[in-house]
Parts: sequence; structure tokens; C-alpha cells
Amino acid sequence: MSSDPAPDPRPEPDAAAAPPPVPAVPYTRAAGLWSSLILGFLILIVLLIFITQNPSSADFQFLTWHWSLPLGVAILLAAVGGGLLTVLVGTARIYQLRRAAKKLSARR
Repeated sequence: MSSDPAPDPRPEPDAAAAPPPVPAVPYTRAAGLWSSLILGFLILIVLLIFITQNPSSADFQFLTWHWSLPLGVAILLAAVGGGLLTVLVGTARIYQLRRAAKKLSARR
């Protein structure tokens, strides 16, 4: 049985008001680009491994066209097509937002 009072769990007011430490080197766009490149290369390596491990041919039909591709290449082409479609939709949206912002700034 100790007669010491229980410590107060609340932080001291000075500790709560202290600003967070500033990093020595700020995050830059170049650092973000470098990280994105590294991630892209890692994904590319995984895709290349996938393509080399799936060499079996698959038959494709679209309207009157018939062709045959290795399965890994077909999936890669589908992913690239999906990425291009995403870029196209994103570009259209950015253009739409810039036009709206330009009209709004012209009214002022």
C-alpha cells in the first residue's frame, strides 16, 4: 500500500502546444517522382515475370477479327488499354474543371 498519488494521465499544457518537429529536408516533387519510378519499375518486373510464366496462347475474337496472343501479353494489353482510358477520362475532367475555373475568374 503506497501513499504516492497516481500520476496525472493528462499531458502538460506546454507539451500539447509544442509545434511538430520540422523535417530537415522537405518533401519535393522530385522525391515523389523518384518514388513513383521505383514503384513503376517494381510493377514492371512483376508484369514481366507474369508474362514469361504464361506463354500459353489464347484465341480472341472481336466482331469479324480473329487472332491469337500469349495470355500474359493479352492481359498486359488490356491493362494498358484500361490505363489509357483512365488517362483520357481524367484529362477530360481536368479540362472541364479548368474551363469552369476560367469562366468563374472571368466573371469577377
